[in-house]
Amino acid sequence: MSAVLKESPSSIEELIANQKPGYSLDQRFYTDPDIYELELERIVYRNWIFAGHVSQLPEPGDFRVLNVAGESAIIVRGKDGTINGFANVCRHRGSLVCLEEHGHTDKFACPYHGWMYDIDGKLIAARDMPENFDMSAHSLKTVSVGIVHGLIFVCFTDDPLSLDACREELAEPMAMFDFENLKVAATKSYDIPANWKLSIENYQECYHCATAHPEYARMHTLMLDDSKRDRVQVRMLESMASCGLKEIYVNRVDTAALPGEMGYGYSRTALFDKYKTGSKDGEPVAPLLGKLTDFDKGASDFNFGGFSFMLAYSDHVVAYVFTPIDHNNSRCEIYWMVRGDAEEGKDYDVDKLTWLWDITTISDKEIIVNNSKGVHSKYYQPGPFSGMEKEERIYIDWILQELQRA
Repeated sequence: MSAVLKESPSSIEELIANQKPGYSLDQRFYTDPDIYELELERIVYRNWIFAGHVSQLPEPGDFRVLNVAGESAIIVRGKDGTINGFANVCRHRGSLVCLEEHGHTDKFACPYHGWMYDIDGKLIAARDMPENFDMSAHSLKTVSVGIVHGLIFVCFTDDPLSLDACREELAEPMAMFDFENLKVAATKSYDIPANWKLSIENYQECYHCATAHPEYARMHTLMLDDSKRDRVQVRMLESMASCGLKEIYVNRVDTAALPGEMGYGYSRTALFDKYKTGSKDGEPVAPLLGKLTDFDKGASDFNFGGFSFMLAYSDHVVAYVFTPIDHNNSRCEIYWMVRGDAEEGKDYDVDKLTWLWDITTISDKEIIVNNSKGVHSKYYQPGPFSGMEKEERIYIDWILQELQRA
């Protein structure tokens, strides 16, 4: 942390205290590298981040790498079938060990000096070391991994928030879509030259949807205000039971999170009547999920902490993950998931499956970049939120709350 915050420990507290309720954040929250470092310590590294589905690691030795704000983790299925996480940092002189994004191996070899680790993180080879060198004391350091009904989460702290409440309270809504037995049909990554909060704030609100996302707006009622949306919602609620769905609402999101637990939430919102799912023509793009029997013409929002969000249609799930790269750059990764026994080319077409959220995210990237340029201007000052930006307002309250934690 720089001398600025060390010499003026009250500066961040004063900035938070001066934050006007119902307004966007002060410019420094988006531009100050010292605040960013504090965010890493108190928010980013202590929160769980979605890193994939267990179906992506079916066999011992299957691995994926997650990179977040300068940290890198190897997520690998071990010899006993357990999915573990290891810091992607060699215990010799600190080189990255694994340079591939995913794959299969029986050992990890550091490309610098050749130290080798087995898939359980143990050092198994180190050339020309002293006779008294203790290989057992130089295993890869562990990174916290948690599994929530088939979803893999990673946390870069040794004392992470509990996932127990999330597992328990979201068990029923996740079971309706059979999350345990999904598979990843496609992934895409979008690098955004903007502070990570601007990327997530944009996702949190649909005030911009009607003007910026015509493809999304013609099918999703979320872009309506509450009174108009409620009238459409009735039709979906009346059809849910006959389709195999239950009316469930869970709000442990952000500032409503239980003490010591990761925040989480669930809700379902109607699509406009013409649309069965999130596709170009509203028609199904994959087989129905789980034991669903028909389309209720709705879409469910799942929240998992402050960085991972999922939208469950009746035939597929779209997972959004936002992470910082540095204080001026962020990344959005999207996973499209279908039922585990669905076959590409027969049951789903990847282009049709990914169309909506690919075109929406490309548009969002441009929006966020333009927002970032304006936020960096000397003329920027925080502006008031509309009634349709309440989730963004709550998210900002959560950011400020977490920054004040010791």
